[in-house]
Amino acid sequence: MRTRLTFSLNFWINGCRAENEEAIIYARITVNGKRANISLKRKVPVESWDSSKGLVRGSKPFAKSLNKYLDQIRSLIYQSYEDLLNEGNLITASAIKNKFLGEDKRNNTLSELFEYHNSISVTSLSNHTLRHYKVTQRYLNKFLIDKYKSDDIYLNKLDYSFIKNFEFFLKSYEPKDHQKKMGHNTAMKNLQRLRKMLTMAYHHEWIDKDPFIRFKSLYVKNRREFLAQYELEQLEDFSSFLERLDIVKDIFLFACYTGLSYIDVAKLNKDKIETDLDGQQWIKTKRQKTSIELIIPLLNKARRILLKYQDHPRVSDMNRLLPTLSNQKTNSYLKEISDFCGIKKNLTFHVARHTFATTVTLTNGVPIETVSKFVRTYQARHNSNLCSRY
Repeated sequence: MRTRLTFSLNFWINGCRAENEEAIIYARITVNGKRANISLKRKVPVESWDSSKGLVRGSKPFAKSLNKYLDQIRSLIYQSYEDLLNEGNLITASAIKNKFLGEDKRNNTLSELFEYHNSISVTSLSNHTLRHYKVTQRYLNKFLIDKYKSDDIYLNKLDYSFIKNFEFFLKSYEPKDHQKKMGHNTAMKNLQRLRKMLTMAYHHEWIDKDPFIRFKSLYVKNRREFLAQYELEQLEDFSSFLERLDIVKDIFLFACYTGLSYIDVAKLNKDKIETDLDGQQWIKTKRQKTSIELIIPLLNKARRILLKYQDHPRVSDMNRLLPTLSNQKTNSYLKEISDFCGIKKNLTFHVARHTFATTVTLTNGVPIETVSKFVRTYQARHNSNLCSRY
């Protein structure tokens, strides 16, 4: 059996709190004897108020205008009541008040979405990946200031036009801390991070529709650079009186002979080096990016690089095997080294991984399955070409 509701609405003033003989008008909602008051932010002379009718006495323009406003408020509050009924929601005085004020559905902002995403992703994403999201957030802040003269925006204001404008901003933005504009694929990466968070907002019902629903992320397929054998030898022969260049060269070569990414090389320590019954040493670790287990043979050339730096002060202080610099500095110094060596390719640390997968392994008879999965297999352990050459 349905419970019968008693709903009423009236307007009143609090004469006891009048200032200069004027008092604020309130709307009082009553449901089943429980009240909720709404301040209408309008004042009226106490002597002009008709408390029995809940309106302003007289026919002057001021009275007519204020009474018309009260009629509009009455209609909106009744509409809020009807909406709650139609939605099948619990009807209370506070619920009607919140519906009228628009407080029944919170309007989340873009900055709040980033804060929420970053807080719940601390355990599931690496610090390196979280930094990428913060970079995307900084670009969004620059875009909002440039386009909207604001540092934040409500999520329900985001649409297809916003996404396209942000894409254009990313591709046309000229950074002050480095030379090049952002490439197409890098812009797509930033949009991909925004898309992931807005999808999460949609699933949380913070927005009614996904702004990315008509947007297509198209990546340009770039040729993967790697060093040929003669270029690898050019790099090995390079030496410099600048210690930073020698260190970066050696660390890059170590990655060429192990296939490890920059972050995995930077975090490599003694605990991740194991020796089997045959005396062969292996690197056993997990990829920082994917948590996939890696088991890689420690080739002679890679082992010699580790021995070279075993007494380096930065290695012992940080419990690392190699004195790595920041990724940004490493890539910057690699460009200097490539110029000295006459290597025309765009030398970045990621080139080392592709060099390992092609020049060091595939060209020496290691099966593609072994290379792609980085697992310990019979072929990898006993490949004589690989062990004798490196």
